[in-house]
Amino acid sequence: MTQGRTSTSGFGWPLALRSSLSLVVVLTLVVACLASALAVITATHLTREQYGRMQQLEREQQQLQTEWGQLLLEESAWSSPARIERLAMERLEMRLPDVDEVEVIQP
Repeated sequence: MTQGRTSTSGFGWPLALRSSLSLVVVLTLVVACLASALAVITATHLTREQYGRMQQLEREQQQLQTEWGQLLLEESAWSSPARIERLAMERLEMRLPDVDEVEVIQP
């Protein structure tokens, strides 16, 4: 006398619910692992991009430091007292006064 049941025990539905619940948990964990893997890949990619940018900026900084040093040398050459004195004599026709042209003013 079967009454149309395929299961022989009365505990069929809790087992089916338990297996579907474990399937949901497994699928959730798989999705979480995939999301975590994608996050790691993205973070690694961004880190490599930023590291490359940092190296580029360090090279640019080194070039600018070199250029700054060259500009400082050029500035010191242009502002040397000997050069300024020579230009004053040539272009402005300036000269050092003679000893008898110098007057000392006492306070």
